[in-house]
Amino acid sequence: MRSQTMLRAGLSLALMAGVISVATAAAPPSSDKDMVPIPRGEFTMGSNEHSDETPHQVVLDAYLIDKYEASNARYKEFMKTTSQPAPAYWDDPRLSKANQPVVGVNWNEASAFCKWDGKRLPTEAEWERAAKGPSGDNHYPWGHTLDPKKANYGQNIGHTTPVDSYPEGVSGFGAYNMAGNVFEWVEDWYDLKFYKESPALNPRGAEKGYNFANQGPVRVLRGGSWLAPNSSLHTSHRFWNQPENNSYGVGLGFRCARTAQAVSDDTKQTSRNAFMQALIEMGAEKNADAMASIEKALAAEPGNKEYLATRDLIKKSMKKK
Repeated sequence: MRSQTMLRAGLSLALMAGVISVATAAAPPSSDKDMVPIPRGEFTMGSNEHSDETPHQVVLDAYLIDKYEASNARYKEFMKTTSQPAPAYWDDPRLSKANQPVVGVNWNEASAFCKWDGKRLPTEAEWERAAKGPSGDNHYPWGHTLDPKKANYGQNIGHTTPVDSYPEGVSGFGAYNMAGNVFEWVEDWYDLKFYKESPALNPRGAEKGYNFANQGPVRVLRGGSWLAPNSSLHTSHRFWNQPENNSYGVGLGFRCARTAQAVSDDTKQTSRNAFMQALIEMGAEKNADAMASIEKALAAEPGNKEYLATRDLIKKSMKKK
C-alpha cells in the first residue's frame, strides 16, 4: 500500500513535469556515448537549391551517427592498431591538433576506419536527416538562416576547428559541425539524377557513380568545409570525389554511423521496471536512489525520451535539496 502511494506521488511529479506520455517511442540503444540516436522517421530530402537536389520524401529506419567528425586522436589509434599510414596533411600545424578533425583521407580510408570502429559510413540519406534535425527540413543544421557564428567556412578562421566547436550550430539531433569544418565522405555513389528516382524507404544511393570527364566514378561528399563557400553549407548540398582521391584533402574528413539494434522485450521490461522503481523513490523523496534506478533504465534504453526527461527532473529535485 505504501509503495502504491509513493508510486502515485512519483507519477504525479512526472506527469506535472510532462515527462510521461501515453505512448512513447524509445530511441535506439547505443553503447557509444559519442553517437546520437536518430529514430525511425520521415523527412524531406533535397531542396530547390540545385538541380541534383530534387526534393522528395524519405523514410529511414532508426540508426546512430557520430556526434563529432572523426578526430586526429581517434585516427591515430586506428593507425597504431592497423599500421595504416598517416593521411595527407598529418603534420600540417594548422590541422594536426588531437581534437581537430582528421583530414586528407580518401573514401577507402574513411570506410576502413569506420569498420575498425565497429561502424560504417552513413548513407547520404542518413547524413542529411541527421543534419536537418527532427523537423526534417532545416536548410542549415541550426535553422533556416545563415549565421557565420555557427560554422567554420569560407576561410573565415584559416584552419579546421575542434570537433566539438560551434555548439550553437549543432543539428536538432545533436550532431556537431554538419555544416563547415570538413567535407564528409558518405557511403553512396554520386549520380546527378538519383534524387529523381530514389526509393522512398532507406535509399542507399546509385548503383554506380557518375564518371566526370572520364576521371572515374565518384562518391558523395557532404557538409562543406573551412575552405568552402557558404553555398556549400545547406543541409542538402551534394559534392563528390573519386573514392581513391584525397584532393580537397586539406578539408576532407568523415564521421561514422551504425544501424540501431532492436531492443528485446526482456530489455524493455527490465528498463520499465527500473523506471517504475525510480518513480516510487521520487515519491518517497529518495532522489539518490531514484537517480540510480533511472540510470539503470537508461543503461538498457539510452535514447528513451521519457527516461531522459525523468532523469532531468530528478537532477532538478536534487539541486533544490
